[in-house]
Formats: sequence, C-alpha cells, structure tokens
Amino acid sequence: MRFVRYEHEGLARHGLVESDASGTDWVVELRGGLFDPPEPSGWRQPLASTRLLPPVIPGTFYAAGVNYMGHRRTHGEAPGAPALPNAQHIGYRANNALIGHGDDIVVPADSSGKVQFEGELVVVIGKRARNVPQERAMACVFGYTIGNDVSERVWQKADRTFWRGKNSDTFKPMGPWIDTQARVEDMDTVVRLNGREVSRFRTADMVFGIAETIAAITRYITLVPGDVIWMGTDDPTLDMVPGDVVEVELTGLGVLRNRVVAESVR
Repeated sequence: MRFVRYEHEGLARHGLVESDASGTDWVVELRGGLFDPPEPSGWRQPLASTRLLPPVIPGTFYAAGVNYMGHRRTHGEAPGAPALPNAQHIGYRANNALIGHGDDIVVPADSSGKVQFEGELVVVIGKRARNVPQERAMACVFGYTIGNDVSERVWQKADRTFWRGKNSDTFKPMGPWIDTQARVEDMDTVVRLNGREVSRFRTADMVFGIAETIAAITRYITLVPGDVIWMGTDDPTLDMVPGDVVEVELTGLGVLRNRVVAESVR
C-alpha cells in the first residue's frame, strides 16, 4: 500500500494511492491518522493534480551517517581509520527542513554554493519500540519512503552540530509516499540531475542494516510511530545549482523530484 499526506482545501490529509483499470492513479482520502486502521472517506482526486506533502512529520528525525563505504571514505572518518566502523553514527535532523515531492529546495543567499544531494532510503517506524533485539526489529517498520539529505558542505565542516549544513529550511525533501510493501533487497538508489543519471548504488549495501540500526537506537531511546530513520547514502554526491532538477529514485518504490532555486533576498 502507498500512503500519502497531501493538501486539500488548505488542510493536510492522509490518503491511499490506488490505480484504476485505465492505469490512472488516484488519491483516496482516509479518515483518522496514518497509523489508525485505514478507513476511506469516499472522496478521491487524481494523483497528478494533488500537492503532496512530506508523507509523515516525525516526532524524532534520525539519520544514520556514513553508512555506505564510498561515502564514508569521502566524508566520514579521518585518514587512517579502520576500513569498517564498529558502531553506528546516529544523528538528528530538524522537521523545519522537510518539504514534499515537487517543492523547491532553496539555496540560502549566503551559501558557499557547495550544495549537494544525498539520495537515501527512509524507514518509517510503525510501533513503539524499546530494547528491541535485532531479530525482531523489522516488525517495528511501517514502511519506506525516499529522502534527499541536501547538504551544504562548507557549513557542514564548519558547524560541529551540522545545524545549518544539514537543517536549513527546505534541505530535507521526503516522499512522495510511504510504501508498506517495498522490498529493500530489490532496490537500487538512483539520482538524476536534469534527467541525467549521476549516481547509482544498491540500496541494501549498508554498513549497518535497518534491523541493526533499530536495535542500536532502541537500546537507549524509545522509537514511536511516525519516527523516521534516514539510512545514509553512497558516493558520488555532487553539487547542485539553482535551476537544477534533482530526482532520487528507489527502484520499485518511487521517485522524489525537486527543483533547486536561489533564495530571493529583498
């Protein structure tokens, strides 16, 4: 099932994406919250003309850093570090940075210009979890969506907490929907800039997998429905400039598309 969060008459609503016999996709409105049993209201509208919002607003927004080997070599540990890290690098991101499929990524006016994409698998938690062993961790997963962990690299290096480099407004596109049946083991992560493929890697080739990461987090922190874990990216992560259109595809799951624009300063 594919769940969306969308705007209708100025309000955020939850919906289910369904296809009819002609192949047209529709958003079927759901009553209640995302984690309640789905109850269609009877209202539907074409997906193509629907403004999609980030499919969930997390209570806590986690991110697994340097979780693919190529990206770790470029942006991760200092020279001379062991070939594999011995523990997860879990960080946090801010909800203010979230935007949906089709929204604009805005490059701040005083940015260095070194703004890069990071195409990522996003895990959406569906059950309250504390001290969950690895072998039961996947039962906590509601589904998957797509994220683009936009990063201002000069700020990322300058700010110890990544507060600007990772969390500036619009720097976290997420969507277009949550898929509850997607198979991570079958996915490639593909990034395209202006229609040209610039990055491709196997999504499942993480240093620390989903179950390991959930077990590690819940050893100390309670996960609740709606929390998200962004699982990291692999190289290359290339510069984007205003005017670019960036697409992150997880094969079998969907495509997250956003335009890059410059901040308008008055």
